[in-house]
Amino acid sequence: MMLEHKTALITGAARGIGKAIALRFAKEGCNIAFTDLVLNDNAETTLNEIRQLGVKAEFYAADASKFDQAHDIVKQVVADFGQIDILVNNAGITRDGLLLRMTEQQWDDVITINLKSAYNYTHACAPFMMKARKGSIISLSSVVGVSGNAGQANYAASKAGIIGLTKSVAKELGPRGIRANAIAPGFIDTDMTKALPANIREEWVKMIPLRRAGSTEDVANAALFLASDLSAYISGQVIHVCGAMNC
Repeated sequence: MMLEHKTALITGAARGIGKAIALRFAKEGCNIAFTDLVLNDNAETTLNEIRQLGVKAEFYAADASKFDQAHDIVKQVVADFGQIDILVNNAGITRDGLLLRMTEQQWDDVITINLKSAYNYTHACAPFMMKARKGSIISLSSVVGVSGNAGQANYAASKAGIIGLTKSVAKELGPRGIRANAIAPGFIDTDMTKALPANIREEWVKMIPLRRAGSTEDVANAALFLASDLSAYISGQVIHVCGAMNC
């Protein structure tokens, strides 16, 4: 039980990678507070699955890109759970398109939801972690944020920004015992990638030395390592979970 008696706040966790992280943490005894835009069937199912693992869990409907809302949610989580030991900045979207065809709205939406939300929740959680003189902040970047990708200038920029934010936070908050790291997933089997045509998926897999798409559990296992004391001296790093696709 590597996370027993700890509390994690995970944004955008009603499904996909965020949900996998929440469930993996809960299996290790971690209490879970998670957010998503609305309390829908996905959120209710995830909440019930977490609670069935015997830990405390609560859902909070919130737009992670809203600064004041993020601070209100964090205050409520601290009131409900007494602490926040782990923050996982997972909320994110894609609005793909070639740069010259990309609208300003597509650019702004991705930068705001992917990057500003990580700033919002890091900013809100930091004072509580600083007071406790401990904490692990884990932010979801992407291999695209390291290497770039045609048709994803907005997404790549947002995920590169996550890396810069992570490294800066690690240096600023390290003296207070707070660690900050990023995870850069590669081609992961999620609802988003499952929607791609079969031939496109096959071409992606051919580019991966391990010859398979990653699972959400693969990413969750990396998050567990970064959240636990196994990584007590690791901060300011980017862990690639990509099957050697980007190495």
